[in-house]
Amino acid sequence: QVQLVESGGGLAQPGGSLRLSCAASGSAFTFDTMSWYRQIPGGQREFVAMITSGGETSYADSVKGRFTVSRDTFNFLNLQMNSLNPADTGVYYCHGFSARFMQDYWGQGTQVTVSS
Repeated sequence: QVQLVESGGGLAQPGGSLRLSCAASGSAFTFDTMSWYRQIPGGQREFVAMITSGGETSYADSVKGRFTVSRDTFNFLNLQMNSLNPADTGVYYCHGFSARFMQDYWGQGTQVTVSS
């Protein structure tokens, strides 16, 4: 069974940094894309950043220039978050997509709170 497990969330002050990680286990395949989404209180889940197996990246406009997505291995994902502001507060979810199996996989989420 494929599992995605996030880590690295917590509390940061405005202007501070956090680094999120996501480890995939139980998969014998490489995700074609791995992404981060977030859900703010009372809001819908929204796209944050994505990286393909080829290393191409894309970002939501709200995080461009502040967040950096990377993959240490094909199935280990990171999100470096700098210059955090209170609007970045939310639950961050790791997502993996397999084109071979046409299947989406989600982690349980990790809380990020930006507050002074």
